[in-house]
Amino acid sequence: MLRTIQWLLSKEPLVRALTPLSGGFNPLLPAHHLDPHATWRALREKEPVFYSRLFGAYFVTRYDDVLELLRGTQLSADRSDTAVMRMVRWFNRNEPDFGGFMERNLLMLEGAEHRKLRGLVGKAFTPRRVEALRPHLEAIVEDLLDRVASEGRMELIADLAYPFPVIAISELLGVPTSDRERFRRWTGDLVQFLDPLQGNQGAVPMRRATRELYAYFRPLLAARRSEARDDLISAMIHAETGADEIDDNDLLALCTLLLAAGHETTANLIGNAVAALLAHPEERRRLQDEPALMPRAVDEFLRYDSPIQFTDRAVAEDCEIEGRTLRKGQMVALVLASANRDPRQFDDPDRLDVGRDPNPHLAFSHGAHFCIGTQLAQMEAEIALSALLRRFPDFKGPAGPPEWRASILLRGPAALPLSL
Repeated sequence: MLRTIQWLLSKEPLVRALTPLSGGFNPLLPAHHLDPHATWRALREKEPVFYSRLFGAYFVTRYDDVLELLRGTQLSADRSDTAVMRMVRWFNRNEPDFGGFMERNLLMLEGAEHRKLRGLVGKAFTPRRVEALRPHLEAIVEDLLDRVASEGRMELIADLAYPFPVIAISELLGVPTSDRERFRRWTGDLVQFLDPLQGNQGAVPMRRATRELYAYFRPLLAARRSEARDDLISAMIHAETGADEIDDNDLLALCTLLLAAGHETTANLIGNAVAALLAHPEERRRLQDEPALMPRAVDEFLRYDSPIQFTDRAVAEDCEIEGRTLRKGQMVALVLASANRDPRQFDDPDRLDVGRDPNPHLAFSHGAHFCIGTQLAQMEAEIALSALLRRFPDFKGPAGPPEWRASILLRGPAALPLSL
């Protein structure tokens, strides 16, 4: 069924025919992939809490509303009782690994179960452990750039933005260097679970990648239980104490999620950042002249073109937002990308300002589900962008990527060729 839906969505005339059903809001069109901010701006100003019949969900687009709902208890990440998840369970009834991953990953859990798993990661994924990776991550970037230096050109996404975070999360988990290429393939297939509408092979790649990853991680978990090493898997296992001990299936889902989501945001962030610098040469010169601005600049890239456009939740209790009543069980998309360009919160929000301060963007969400890999993603982006600007200060590329990813959730260039 998913493959059929993907095929239908690949036909632009059919997608355009859906526009009346969507009430004029159709993010499936190519124009939206090119400039989603125009779509979000229109909703934010005209109907900030918009119900889409096409998606069967409310889209909330203003900063204050998004922040209130992320902070509060009106919405829940537990979507297990929604129609979509019931359908997912039925279609994957013979796929225990993939079905278990979809239901037991951190993005789907709420309350005590979520706190337990997140707390386990937090004990292991400490700021000190992440910062200790910096010299090694710098060396990885230098190696990736060495490979393209003699060519005088690179394809940013394939040569740097994607391989770097995959290598980084693999090393953090404790995956042997010899298995990196397998992880790149699995990651490329599995990431579709974040936006199942992209791709053209239905659920086959996601299921296959999950089966193979679980088969890979099971003996690795057993080995780390018997003999710890200096890696994240060992740290999570040995952070378990008494009531905090968790089932191996939850650990498998956790490792798989860290791999899939742990690279996607960073890859898109690096791609979006370089695209923004190419389109704003004055801000690029400013950043090159003041490299100490890089941490602020990374926050600005996250705000300006958010790698994850929205996060979805189920309504846990009836509530009212902007005069609209949201009923228990309904789906809500909190549009982080729109909130990050809301003029009620940010001065001149459509302007890139690499020194913007303060910058309370919501690109990593907020509240209980604030992205646990924030520090790693920001550090990876700082390292990659600093090295690129230092080693190839005059790199050139198109003012806009030749193609953006065909996703309504994930925002990033599909490719970005650079002349070094």
